[in-house]
Amino acid sequence: MMTIILGAVAVFVVLFLATGIRVVPQAETMVIERLGKYHTTLQSGVNFIVPILDRVREIDWKYIKTDLSGKPVIIRQKIGKIDLREIVYDYPKQNVITRDNVVIELNAILYFQVTNPMKCVYEVANLPDAIEKLTQTTLRNVVGEMDLDHTLSSRETINSKLRAILDEATDKWGVKVTRIELQDINPPEDIRQAMEKQMRAERDKRAAVLTAEGGKQAKILDAEGMRQSDINQAEGSAKAMVLNAEGEAEAKIKVARAEAEAVNIIAEAVAKAKGDPTKYLIAIKYIETLKQMVSGGGNKVIYMPYEATGVLSSLGGIKEIFAGQGK
Repeated sequence: MMTIILGAVAVFVVLFLATGIRVVPQAETMVIERLGKYHTTLQSGVNFIVPILDRVREIDWKYIKTDLSGKPVIIRQKIGKIDLREIVYDYPKQNVITRDNVVIELNAILYFQVTNPMKCVYEVANLPDAIEKLTQTTLRNVVGEMDLDHTLSSRETINSKLRAILDEATDKWGVKVTRIELQDINPPEDIRQAMEKQMRAERDKRAAVLTAEGGKQAKILDAEGMRQSDINQAEGSAKAMVLNAEGEAEAKIKVARAEAEAVNIIAEAVAKAKGDPTKYLIAIKYIETLKQMVSGGGNKVIYMPYEATGVLSSLGGIKEIFAGQGK
């Protein structure tokens, strides 16, 4: 009989001690109450509590999962272990009215992390529900201050405002709101159709503007090409005229030089014959002039110059020169 009693006592002691051992997984914690009052927060690993006097404080928690059909399913239960990792909540869609009285449907995803387990247990009754309701009301207030167009184009602004407001409000709950993202912004069907028409009109307008700008640029390029072509032609003509003038001037210079050399040679020859070079040259010029005067086929009358006697005397002088040269 004594052996049975001792065995029962030993089993009771073992069970009693076993109920005082709590193993907490990594990144989780437990809040311990002693006689109904907060006592301590257990860390990850093996922890010992006093059976009967100490107990784990359980809290209400809500999970949102998706069933096989893709619809969200809400699961509510009591938990004793608090997850210290970053928690993601995909809240259901809600209708929000913008400042210009357009009802839009929004869907938000919230990322938060428990930083103080004691506060999240004792400062709020149901943490997920409280954060969800606070997110919904804050989202209504933020979007209600914006027009539809501004709402559709300012997701980052909305996310920043929501995160700042929620982070400040949930600080006393021992929660840190890290991020909040708007998944979908769905305006009504008639608004979407109007927006699509406006978008098509804007695209048509941009296409027309681009076409007009392209035509304008093409005309400008054509005009610049014609202008450059005219400039090139004018510059070419000017250069050709300059080259022709330079060629004519060079030819005249060469002719003048040749005539000068010829005159010098003739003068030297006449001087050697002891004649007058001036009379010889004058007589040659007279003869050339008379030849030009009678070169026309229709000439009937020959006009002798007034200085005919000078011509004859010049011819006589040429005769004397050649007569002297012959000697």
